[in-house]
Amino acid sequence: MSLPPLIQGHCAPPFSSLCNTLTENLQAGEELGFSLSVTVGNETVVDLWGGYADAARTQPWTADTITCIFSSSKVITNLAANMLIDRGLLDPSAPVARYWPEFAANGKETILVKHVLSHTAGLPAWELPITLEEICDTPVATAKLAAQQPWWSPPGSHLGYHPATQGVLVGELVRRITGQSLGAFVQSEIAEPLGADYRLGVLPADEEGDPARVAEMVPQPQMLSLEGLDPASIMMRTTMGSPIPPQAVNGAGAPLRRTELGGTNGFSNARAMARIGSMVANGGQLDGKRFLSPETINHILEPQVDAVDSVMGKRMSWGLGWALPTSGNSYDLVTDGRVAYWEGWGGSILIMDLDRKMCIAYAMNKMGASLEGDSRTQTYVKQIYQIVRDMQGTKI
Repeated sequence: MSLPPLIQGHCAPPFSSLCNTLTENLQAGEELGFSLSVTVGNETVVDLWGGYADAARTQPWTADTITCIFSSSKVITNLAANMLIDRGLLDPSAPVARYWPEFAANGKETILVKHVLSHTAGLPAWELPITLEEICDTPVATAKLAAQQPWWSPPGSHLGYHPATQGVLVGELVRRITGQSLGAFVQSEIAEPLGADYRLGVLPADEEGDPARVAEMVPQPQMLSLEGLDPASIMMRTTMGSPIPPQAVNGAGAPLRRTELGGTNGFSNARAMARIGSMVANGGQLDGKRFLSPETINHILEPQVDAVDSVMGKRMSWGLGWALPTSGNSYDLVTDGRVAYWEGWGGSILIMDLDRKMCIAYAMNKMGASLEGDSRTQTYVKQIYQIVRDMQGTKI
């Protein structure tokens, strides 16, 4: 096996052990290619990348390599919704149909915006039959959800993660309110003002230049086991009604590179993710520009639901669009204080810790099998928090 390229970038001295862990994972083959960034206040204390951007190990991962972060995209998509809430253009307690009248069909007139943002709306997937091509056709995917009957009632009475549909629902709300597509709004209102290399999908120019610009995702032989699942269960229906294979992001013109699925196909790297997340971690402002008011952030962090999720199979807590720590979840190590986060299929994660003014972002191309996070993710997050705890009272 080829030796991995040296890890590049920089990290503050207290975080040197994190660099060692990443090196060990590269050498052991646990990582193929990655980027990891940590910010504290306005300072980037870790900005590292390394490994390869392709399965054949011919293209070293560069400072500008981007990769699909799958459901970590929801952090940015729901930031867009929260910015509209902050501007008074979107009311989380209003019916979705106020902004999108067609949505009221088939018993959905009482679904509120906050139900969409907290995965309690009852639309965790599309009804069968549904194809990848239809999901990637935004008008078709949106119309199908508008016509669909919710899977539970009343809204808010049940928690079931919406892996692909939430991004479509939020995207349509953004379009109805602003006249812009979700991707255009994210670019003009979030990515460009923050100087963050983030987008939904991939530009043709990114595919035509540096071959290491867009990393190839490398899934496990079996990503999700359906063995023993009740075909009528919400977990199985959600899996079957969200037919998005990880390979759909690979290669020029791939389906997930040419669409806007706000919950699924964000392309970025850890530096850019942390740039966006650090704005939230710093109370809604960065470099003198305010994006969210403190009052809106407080509202976002109020738990909307704390229950066992029928899709994830574990207890989850959600504010308005972002997951919150709760006892028994995979990140109960960050339960102290105000923390918001979400993670992506195979391993990526974006954590915004407002009490510590810290943001942690991780993106990679070798996918773990879990729908959310990965053992590597947990190792890095635990190590970072331990370093920060050890440093309390010292300057980074």
